[in-house]
Amino acid sequence: MIERWSRDQVLALAPDASSQKAAQGVAAPGKWSLRGTTGTVLYGECKGSGARPYLACVDLTEPAYRCSCPSRKFPCKHALGLLLMWSADDVPVEEGMPQWVTEWVEARAERAAKATAKIEAARAKKAAESDAAAERTDPDEAGHAGSGGGRSRAAGAAEGRPESVRHGRVAAGLAELERWLDDQVRQGLAGAAEHEWEGLAKRLIDAQAPGVAGVVSRLARVRAYDDWPGRLLAEYALIHLLAVAYRRRAELPAALAETVLSRVGFPVNREEVLAGACVRDQWDVLGRRDEVQDRLTARRVWLRGRHTGRPALVLSFAPQGQPLDASLVTGTTIDADLAFYPGAAPLRALVAARHDSGEHELSRGVRAGEGDVSKGAPPGVSPDEALDEVAGALAEDPWTESWPLVLAGVVPGRASLGGLPLHPVARDPWRLIAVSGGRPLTVAAEWTPRGLRPLTTWDDEGTAVIL
Repeated sequence: MIERWSRDQVLALAPDASSQKAAQGVAAPGKWSLRGTTGTVLYGECKGSGARPYLACVDLTEPAYRCSCPSRKFPCKHALGLLLMWSADDVPVEEGMPQWVTEWVEARAERAAKATAKIEAARAKKAAESDAAAERTDPDEAGHAGSGGGRSRAAGAAEGRPESVRHGRVAAGLAELERWLDDQVRQGLAGAAEHEWEGLAKRLIDAQAPGVAGVVSRLARVRAYDDWPGRLLAEYALIHLLAVAYRRRAELPAALAETVLSRVGFPVNREEVLAGACVRDQWDVLGRRDEVQDRLTARRVWLRGRHTGRPALVLSFAPQGQPLDASLVTGTTIDADLAFYPGAAPLRALVAARHDSGEHELSRGVRAGEGDVSKGAPPGVSPDEALDEVAGALAEDPWTESWPLVLAGVVPGRASLGGLPLHPVARDPWRLIAVSGGRPLTVAAEWTPRGLRPLTTWDDEGTAVIL
């Protein structure tokens, strides 16, 4: 049986405010000629404008949604309305499901089995290739490769082998960037103009270094702040550090070399990530944030392992107006395997597989369902321990721009949380202050260099309150 979600958690799944309003309009039993739940699947038939009702169902284990309505929004108002009734305990429990629901559930299970088999085959192939490479490699050479990028994307530079044409273009583009930064520091920060940054960003795009181009294109925003000289100099320093790190990546440890390539803009194949080792845990979904990047909307979903204490970030992208991934519900806990992208401080991850919470014991000897970890606030740390964690992440990856934290026993204020400053856009968090009532509580927040951005808190009954 899936723990019932709160109204806040359901409405947070809506793609926009109009969908929230529309969902509340159909969340009335009188509008549904049929509704039911098996504990893991919700289904219903909602009266529409046509002769036939709309068929809506939700697989609560992922979650996943299906509706026969023509809406392009995902999840649609009918799926959300069904969830709102379920959150209010207004959907009766049934032993069976209609045929159309059964067919959808079985088709999903079949696709999931095929995807799992594909991942397992890719892992077996990767393991065989690694074994074959190890047999061909001299132990001394293997040790050198391991310290300078191993058999990773950086291995070519570390072993002196010819690199791709793209690496040549990126090297030329970053060499120009280093010269430009030298000129900026020599001439003074006040001389920087917005058109210079735009032109440089375009040239970096041409040089196939989109990651660095994105950082340069955001420099114009820094000039809008009162403390812009110090912030601009700090941004220049990080960009220069990245350019030098790329030029000297053959000397870097493998994990750091991977981080540098990712920051520059070299992509990692999704299939390659899924073929790597996974981390299984009970992952608390701490919160999410959507932001527009050029013509895309990016969704950042933060997770943290209950037993490993490991943070994770699941990213998804979609063109503006198109649906984003809504399979991770804030305030819930999932038993899953996560595959992490390579790097010195691995954070971005993919959900490789989900498990029944009572399947078997986790690798650390803790049974997945033991202690009812799906209820209540996740384990947190003190502000001092949180700062130590962020410091460790920055030591591994100095270009880190955000990091998920769970703070325990903190009292929110108008400009701070447990003594740590809030991000300017997150100040005066009245909802958080109201939940607290002056008492300490557990808060999930996103650390950024400009301060914390609260994501979720938990009330006295252990219910997630989305901020």
